[in-house]
Amino acid sequence: MAKTIISTGKAPAAIGTYSQAVKVGNTVYISGQIPLVPETMLVVSDDFAVQAKQVFENLKAVAEASGGSLADAVKLNISMTDLANFPTINEIMATYFDQPYPARAAVGVNALPKGVQVEIEAILHLDS
Repeated sequence: MAKTIISTGKAPAAIGTYSQAVKVGNTVYISGQIPLVPETMLVVSDDFAVQAKQVFENLKAVAEASGGSLADAVKLNISMTDLANFPTINEIMATYFDQPYPARAAVGVNALPKGVQVEIEAILHLDS
């Protein structure tokens, strides 16, 4: 099965040896997104909630570039440098997703690229 590389200027450019997303058949694998503003490639803010919203906006942009949307997400992996932010990520996630929610893992990590507080990757399943 062929793979298609997904890329959009509406999300941060890859800052390493990876693609924003890869589509294989009806499945889209979105690389971990951090809270970079696509136009400047700078971290949006030091505030966790602002960072989380930017990450979801970046995921949304890549999902749309793949021909889908966040509603097509079947799995999210969330990494946070402080698990005390768990209630905040739940609150913000609820503004981007309707029930039934995608499967999810949320883990605490020691550090993330560029010193950010949150990184999220997603897997989408598209109907066509």
